[in-house]
Amino acid sequence: MFPACKYTLQARQCLCSLKALQRDHLPSLFCATRWSSSSSTTPRITSHYTVYPRDKDPRWEGVNMERFADEADVVIVGAGPAGLSAAIHLKQLASEQGKELRVCVVEKASQIGAHTLSGACIEPSALQELFPDWKERGAPLHTPVTEDKFGILTERYRIPVPILPGLPMNNHGNYIVRLGHLVSWLGEQAEELGVELYPGYAAAEVLFHEDGSVKGIATNDVGISKDGSPKDTFERGMELHAKVTIFGEGCHGHLAKQLYKHFNLRQDCEPQTYAIGLKEVWVIDEKKWKPGRVEHTVGWPLDRHSYGGSFLYHLNEGEPLVALGFVVGLDYQNPYMNPFREFQRWKHHPTVLPTLEGGKRISYGARALNEGGFQSLPKLTFPGGLLVGCSPGFMNVPKIKGTHSAMKSGMMAAETVFSKLTNENLQSETKGLCVPEYEENLKNSWVWKELYSVRNIRPSCHGLFGVYGGMVYTGIFYWILRGKEPWTLKHKGLDSAQLKPAKDCTPIEYPKPDGKISFDLLSSVALSGTNHEHDQPPHLTLKNDNIPVNNNLAIYDGPEQRFCPAGVYEYVPKETGDGMRLQINAQNCVHCKTCDIKDPSQNINWVVPEGGGGPAYNGM
Repeated sequence: MFPACKYTLQARQCLCSLKALQRDHLPSLFCATRWSSSSSTTPRITSHYTVYPRDKDPRWEGVNMERFADEADVVIVGAGPAGLSAAIHLKQLASEQGKELRVCVVEKASQIGAHTLSGACIEPSALQELFPDWKERGAPLHTPVTEDKFGILTERYRIPVPILPGLPMNNHGNYIVRLGHLVSWLGEQAEELGVELYPGYAAAEVLFHEDGSVKGIATNDVGISKDGSPKDTFERGMELHAKVTIFGEGCHGHLAKQLYKHFNLRQDCEPQTYAIGLKEVWVIDEKKWKPGRVEHTVGWPLDRHSYGGSFLYHLNEGEPLVALGFVVGLDYQNPYMNPFREFQRWKHHPTVLPTLEGGKRISYGARALNEGGFQSLPKLTFPGGLLVGCSPGFMNVPKIKGTHSAMKSGMMAAETVFSKLTNENLQSETKGLCVPEYEENLKNSWVWKELYSVRNIRPSCHGLFGVYGGMVYTGIFYWILRGKEPWTLKHKGLDSAQLKPAKDCTPIEYPKPDGKISFDLLSSVALSGTNHEHDQPPHLTLKNDNIPVNNNLAIYDGPEQRFCPAGVYEYVPKETGDGMRLQINAQNCVHCKTCDIKDPSQNINWVVPEGGGGPAYNGM
């Protein structure tokens, strides 16, 4: 559809060379290193070019910074459910109408699905629309829900709560899946349709036309030392240009953050709110295995003012597997809370422990998730691009589901983009096409109606009775009125602004892990397969290296060493013996984005590491 870019052949050669470079320089083991500079009173932590520009660094003088460019009709950032659904549907529409359409998808994980983590109990509605013959195609949905249980936990007991038809938690007709496997399968379907997939290439930068519209993206550079200097193997990333760029990075995307500011997309919505979800997969005693059973709880070990709960799903995939996890709202106030240790403590509850006894944990991971819902949706379109999936936040929080709405948003994006690209009479004011019809169509879809109907459930938990008040609200105003109440409740504000000073809070004493049911953090991270090239600038960047000690440690007792589910942050004594310093173990990062969200100083900026780094989840 577009004339070939003059760099197209070179760009494809560049992709091949980058792939070879990645193979030659993959990190060989999981480790955590210590690095600091003694050039100042505060040891230098950040060396990334986004904080220390290369044009002011003499070590970069004379380095060739030319980037090859390639051009497609549509570039999609993120090979998750939304991005792949958009790519697949674009090619389906092109095939139906006999059009040629080049669609490229870049994904930071080394393999499609390797960074995907979710519960996951999904509604198959969007998949049914995308592939009516998904069963015949072999989609990995093997476990229909057969039993649905919900309860409130006290420290010793479980109070059952009936799940009435029509309540958001009702899972009749849904499937328990390993979402990473479903995403991998979607990738296979996309490739069969002619979508170009580029796993292992992280989109590091948004490119703009001179008129301000989005031109495309640039992938990350490779071959940079930890101190920020170029290695002999340095290679620039490449540029991918498109008429429309679809951003489907997932929750709290690195590029989406830039787009929100550049186009002021959040001016008419409330701040997004988040939770952290921690998950494990276990092989259990077959006698305790109940394939198709779905269990959710709220309550212990959290207090009523800390939003969160648990899930325990029995999979039916040839062996007695269960997926279990714990979700903690990131609007919690006590800086001593440790979501990972709350999860480990929950597993010892008398109603959970028997399922796990005698079993073996085989996987661990964590990911932030959007909880703002309808009130927190930003403007979805801008010149040259649009947002899909969990990037803007289409998760239905009471349902604990977002895959179906993410996929539907991707499909609707594909329909509106395709209509624009094939309009022979199209006249655009900008070089990058603006597709406002996407948002208009979405507002008339079941996605919008579903999110609107549950808009007040999450913020209703901010009252005097906390989570239990929210349950009462749900029973009255959702079950009876279906969300038609003539008001919309507000959230409390940014999650980063909710922590109280440590002096005003009581430290939380957590039991030691027993190594059988509960575990320490680093042995857990090892099960995630997380790996990064150790000799690269830490991708957890600090706007100011002094703030962690002077503010976070001094006022909040260093909450990042507790809210991070991977042991990335720790405060250690300075080598000089005069105080503490923050140490960042970037190799441990599971890309959950919690630090970027919850940091009370908003000093941490998560950026992409070299492509292919991060967790290597197997069906999480």
